[in-house]
Amino acid sequence: MKEIGRELEEAREAMGISLDEAATDLKLKPSQLENVEKGNRSAFKDVFELKQIIRDYAKYLSLEYEKLEDDFNEFVFEYTSKIPLDEIAKANEEIKAEKRDIISPYTLEQKSNFSFFKLLIISLIIVIVGIVVYFILVILVNYNNEEPVEVDNLSYFIRGE
Repeated sequence: MKEIGRELEEAREAMGISLDEAATDLKLKPSQLENVEKGNRSAFKDVFELKQIIRDYAKYLSLEYEKLEDDFNEFVFEYTSKIPLDEIAKANEEIKAEKRDIISPYTLEQKSNFSFFKLLIISLIIVIVGIVVYFILVILVNYNNEEPVEVDNLSYFIRGE
């Protein structure tokens, strides 16, 4: 990682660009570029963000960004492959020990959260829909049973005959 940072720093200095100017052009903080140039990976929480910064910085400096990306990928592989298996197992156990409220098809535990209150709300909705349907049927039956009005008598008043 330090080699990548050194290459970026040398290219920037060779072009006569200040760290602040490069940071402004890339819309980054000067401290971010400084950490990249010093090879300080721990200053970045997200490895993918760091990779994108390196890629953008290399493009900005007209360097072969694909080569720097490959170098970075090798660094990440070397870094992650050196994590002891005991640490990985310990971190996995800590994650399992935490109580999780996430429900997904991939989790083993799913909490049933069907409460009495939800049952009451669903029952009330069913009753209200039933009442509305009943009143609509009553209105339709009464509407169909009314005597039709003769049109001839009304035409006298409308036409004035």
